[in-house]
Amino acid sequence: MVKFISLSSGSNGNCYYIGNERSAFLIDAGIGPRTIKKRLAEHGIAMDSIKFILITHEHIDHIKSIGTLAERMKLPVYATKKLHSVLAYHFCTRGRLSGCVRYTENGSGNIIDDIEITPFTVPHDASETVGYHMVIDGVKITLATDVGDITPELVKYASDANVLILESNYDIQMLIDGHYSQHLKERIVSGNGHLSNDKAAELVKRVYNRELKAVFLCHLSENNNTPQLAVGSMKTMLDSIGVSLGRDLIVEPLPRRTASHVYTF
Repeated sequence: MVKFISLSSGSNGNCYYIGNERSAFLIDAGIGPRTIKKRLAEHGIAMDSIKFILITHEHIDHIKSIGTLAERMKLPVYATKKLHSVLAYHFCTRGRLSGCVRYTENGSGNIIDDIEITPFTVPHDASETVGYHMVIDGVKITLATDVGDITPELVKYASDANVLILESNYDIQMLIDGHYSQHLKERIVSGNGHLSNDKAAELVKRVYNRELKAVFLCHLSENNNTPQLAVGSMKTMLDSIGVSLGRDLIVEPLPRRTASHVYTF
């Protein structure tokens, strides 16, 4: 049995738990260690069950606690060589990953604790940003957060997922009408910014197949989105191909400031 929990999802901090009876890991750690420990404990999971951490990119809402966790728990931190070269000088991690650095290579499967993990490049305005395709106990999970646009690689790995954790950051009309500066709006909608509700829904429509069981919408904007709008975009797009939410596919938005339910597969 594979468990998935979102411990936090959004610009305030991102951290995801995936595990089975033998091993468990975090993807990103953009919230405090005490918060991670508390939210895991709420679901009966001990902090010391975490065996390693995967990093998607170096923005602070994804790596705030990486240095602390590496120092305190000696957790291996997996990232590409390019990303580790940035983490070596980042104020959150500089001088704090000694003995914990582990390398991954985009497009190559890495076997870690019997879990197959394949990072793949996604467009975003960081030095390097990756998504992850993971196979654990036969369950195929693809995560892509902070994604500027749909790419062939994203389509490839999303098409092969039983569980898809996908950014659905903003509603375009809310963004246009909102108070953000024009420069920030242009950054968000650029091909290296974030994925809109409509584009996320377009991707799910494109890759949907009967092996896809659940889609979790992550990194929703607090100012330019609502869970209802994000799910509504998915419903509209999937209705057009005869896919019914709840019956054919679970689609759920992940909370920003609290842990999600424990999802098992």
